[in-house]
Amino acid sequence: MNKPLRNGPGVAVVCLLLALLSACSSSPVQQGQGDTASASKPRPAQDGAPDYFQDVSQIPDAVPVPHTGAYKASPYRVLGRNYNPMKDGRNYRETGLASWYGTKFHGQLTANGESYDLYGMTAAHKTLPLPTYVRVTNVDNDRSIIVRVNDRGPFHSDRIIDLSYAGAVKLGFAEKGVARVRVEGIDPVVWQQQNNPGYLVKAQPSAAPTAAAASPAPATVVASAGLYLQVGAFASDQAAEQLRSQLQGMVSAPVFVTPIEQDSRTLHRVRLGPVSDHAEAERLMETLRLANLGNPSLVSAN
Repeated sequence: MNKPLRNGPGVAVVCLLLALLSACSSSPVQQGQGDTASASKPRPAQDGAPDYFQDVSQIPDAVPVPHTGAYKASPYRVLGRNYNPMKDGRNYRETGLASWYGTKFHGQLTANGESYDLYGMTAAHKTLPLPTYVRVTNVDNDRSIIVRVNDRGPFHSDRIIDLSYAGAVKLGFAEKGVARVRVEGIDPVVWQQQNNPGYLVKAQPSAAPTAAAASPAPATVVASAGLYLQVGAFASDQAAEQLRSQLQGMVSAPVFVTPIEQDSRTLHRVRLGPVSDHAEAERLMETLRLANLGNPSLVSAN
């Protein structure tokens, strides 16, 4: 069946009465850019903020990573209107109103087929290809975040983006419901080159393919080469430590921060490992992607 949309008739009254609890935002389409799909679990009748507190300041921004698969950018139709998504969102720039969505859609499927997490750094947009990374800045207070666009919406004519609850809190407009923002597309390759010193570093193979196949312990051979996953690099040691703490609670591999000097400035690299083999590296990458922490680079010990 078709996914229901939020904010039907009378939504202005609801938002006025529940201003401190409700997102008062519009609904994204939650699967297939307007296609039909079943919800993953029952939803509460009213959207709004969670009834428990979590310090979202400790949630890191989404990490822009190059997308290697196909983008979702097919035309679709919602509420009698046709939408033609753009093929490339890296140069996208727009200023307008942002809203947010929360508990009613928590755990439901997004248009990208992922599970919506109100504490994830994600967003919905009508025409950006999925996925796209964007920087969103609240023009009233100059707060800025990076989010991963993985959903469709909002379908109010006066709103250009629908943020997760966590994103709205970090930008300082969750209680108000809407804010004027500037949205800027991000080129993940350029972002990685500027923020990740180990980006695209390839470890040398430890042996020829035939020798590796004959080895009785290939995992040990690969580990001895010193392979790690680098999740990011930050000018702020506090930001790096926050990410390290979050990662350590998610994976069993050691996670550590290493300061390095680059271009007369200190960067703090967040890495985990060593990883035992490429299969383990891929499993860890998928874990981090599902947690909206991106797909880290495979790097050597140096």
